[in-house]
Amino acid sequence: MTAAIGKPVFAVYIRPMFESLLKALTGADHPAPLPDPDARRALAALMVRVARADLDFDESEEARIKGLLATHYELSDQAAGELLSEAETLEAEAPDTVRFTRALKDAVAYEERAWVMEALWSVALADGTRDHEEDALMRLVASLLGLSDRDSALARQRVAGRAD
Repeated sequence: MTAAIGKPVFAVYIRPMFESLLKALTGADHPAPLPDPDARRALAALMVRVARADLDFDESEEARIKGLLATHYELSDQAAGELLSEAETLEAEAPDTVRFTRALKDAVAYEERAWVMEALWSVALADGTRDHEEDALMRLVASLLGLSDRDSALARQRVAGRAD
C-alpha cells in the first residue's frame, strides 16, 4: 500500500473502526467539551467532585473550596460562593472527570499542576478523614493531569504538613 492510498484507507476505514470500538467499550460517545473551557470553572467543579467522592459534601469541604477559590483567583466571598454554586451544577451534570482535567491540563502549565493537586488534597482532607473513594479519584486525577503518584503523594504530604 502506498502512502497516498494508506491515508484515505486510515481515514475511511480504520479511524471509524477504532471510534466504534471506543464507543462500544465505554458505552458512550466522546465527552462533549465544557461549555466554557475555563480553567477556573473546571478547577472548581473538580474540587466539588473530590468533595463528593465520599458521598458526604460537608460544610468544611464547602468552606475550603470557597477559601481556595477566593484566595487563588482573588475573588470576594460572594463571587467565590457564586463560582462554587456554578461548579456544583457543572459537576452534577458532567458524566466524567476527563472534561475537567482536560480543561485544566490545557490551561495550566505542568509546573503549576502541583498546586492543583495540593488544592484538591486540601479539599479531600478538609473533613478530617481520608476515604478510599477520594484516594481512587485523586489517583485518577493525577494521572489525567499528567502527574505521577509520587507528585500526588508529595502534594498530599505538603497539605497534611500545613494542617499540623
